[in-house]
Amino acid sequence: MTRSLLATALAAALVSALVAGCNRSEPSGTQAPAASTAAAPAAATTDAATKPAPTDFDQLAERLVTNAAVKEGDVVMITGRVHDAELMEDIAVAARKVGAFPMISYSSDRLAKRMFFDVPEKWDSQVDTLDTEMADVVDVIISLGNGTSENLFEGADPKRMAARGKANEGIGQLYQRKGVRNLEVGNNLYPTPWRAQRYGISEDELSKLFWGGVNLDYADLVKRGAEVKGALAGGSEMHITHPNGTDLTVSIKGRPVGVSDGVISAEDIQAGGAANAVYLPAGEVYTTPVPGSGEGKVVHTRSFYRGKQIDNLTLTISGGKVTAMTGSGPGYADLKAEYDAVDDARKDQLAFLDLGINPNITLPADNAVGTWVPAGTITLGTGNNMWAGGDNAVAYSLVVHLPGSSVTLDGKPVIEGGSLKL
Repeated sequence: MTRSLLATALAAALVSALVAGCNRSEPSGTQAPAASTAAAPAAATTDAATKPAPTDFDQLAERLVTNAAVKEGDVVMITGRVHDAELMEDIAVAARKVGAFPMISYSSDRLAKRMFFDVPEKWDSQVDTLDTEMADVVDVIISLGNGTSENLFEGADPKRMAARGKANEGIGQLYQRKGVRNLEVGNNLYPTPWRAQRYGISEDELSKLFWGGVNLDYADLVKRGAEVKGALAGGSEMHITHPNGTDLTVSIKGRPVGVSDGVISAEDIQAGGAANAVYLPAGEVYTTPVPGSGEGKVVHTRSFYRGKQIDNLTLTISGGKVTAMTGSGPGYADLKAEYDAVDDARKDQLAFLDLGINPNITLPADNAVGTWVPAGTITLGTGNNMWAGGDNAVAYSLVVHLPGSSVTLDGKPVIEGGSLKL
């Protein structure tokens, strides 16, 4: 499924726990904390059709259906925002053309916000039985990570968000056990004005980068992913450093290694679990640390919480878990309040390590925010790691991208100053 907790969301944005617990989400504070689905307004398709498509949607839809291994008889759920109705409908048509049965679940910023602020607190601990039942119905989820606002939940009570996440923690695990395949289009790069500003490029540049990354030749990426996976699988100790003060040593000896190469293969389906998910634009190799390993310090030079900048977010890690956190900037206090509201020690555990391997996704050299897939980027996180093949299902994850880092594996260079050496 799509990393709902692709950074630090407490629950899924578009389809509640369909993507919670074994997926990734947007950076902290950018996603809805509970279900927000509805039929699209009648005008949605008409409005979308008046805007020129950034790519050939019919061709893209067929590619997505193929990459998600959609086959005759599958039930395919397609989720996203109303403003992407045209692409969602094209995906539905492509699924039906191979004999599958598509259904579309639309949401909107207005609905997502109201589903939190206008719903009584007494329902926060209620398990979403609809999503639970849907695990026996859905075979494939294709989701669009196209949220237009990063501060939609400004003012949300972090304790309420934590309660909603905790209530639906098990649903993501259920979808993994049922073998539901998940393909996300977005991966924290879906073109929006706020993302373009964050990465220091124009929205048009981000759009070209994004759609070019989605429409690449996946055969080459699959091959590259296998090569990097083989290198990590044979390693033991990883050492991560950065000029900003990051210095972390962690063991990955004997840990399973996964790849998001854009294609859910027959081998992935047989392996099940985290292997049944890919994130587009693709290009990541990931693993989980040996429990209890991880010593040092991690510094995220610049990050954002609900649109508010955080400077030098610093995590002290000992015995494989966060023992101290500091930071500054207008967003830090709210991030810390969200973190503290999750009353579960599993949130502190070092959870995953993720290497970007896609040479076609590049951000400006001076970009300090970072994202998942550029070749030579390393990302690590705490808390939930179900999406990475781990067993920590806590409904929280704190994600740190470290562009410009250097990484060694058993003393041999893996990344040097942000350049992938494998």
